[in-house]
Amino acid sequence: MKKALLLAVFAMASITAFSQKESGFGIKGGLNYTGNGDYFKSINAAAQQPDQNVGYHVGLFGKINLSPFYIRPELTYSQTKSTYEDSALNLSKLDLPILVGLKIIGPVHIFAGPSFQYILKSEFEGININDIEKDFTLNAHFGAGVHLGKFGIDLRYERGLNENEAKFINSNITNLPESRIDTRNSQLILSLSLTL
Repeated sequence: MKKALLLAVFAMASITAFSQKESGFGIKGGLNYTGNGDYFKSINAAAQQPDQNVGYHVGLFGKINLSPFYIRPELTYSQTKSTYEDSALNLSKLDLPILVGLKIIGPVHIFAGPSFQYILKSEFEGININDIEKDFTLNAHFGAGVHLGKFGIDLRYERGLNENEAKFINSNITNLPESRIDTRNSQLILSLSLTL
């Protein structure tokens, strides 16, 4: 049974490899324009909405061409920042988008797919947040781009799908019994890519 499964996987990989044109891998990087969720200074306080700020990302991608569609897995490291009235939330994270794209006309393409996010580090105005509910969350990506030879540029929108809060007990920033912040992001991502 194991041999049959391995043979089937090998056969599918071989067929896919020979049928692909313009498949490959490369590097990417760019800017994020990000805002996280609402910040509540106490249980009964009104929500503060974030100001969006510019962050950055760098990473790797692969592309499997299944003409006219393609699959593009990516692995990126991102730094984002959201500012509130008197505080700021800084996040460092790893993102793993798995995108399905479609060529429209010439070099223009559209894409969408899930993105799995792992929060590496979080800081709220000098305080390390140790109790974010989930370090691992699910986001959604969709966007459009242009490929010109080995170079590409794309603009996408990302939205967090899981509710994910961080809580602070007896915070010396707010001096209140409890404050909480929604770490779900909403961001525009501008990327430049180079196929190697």
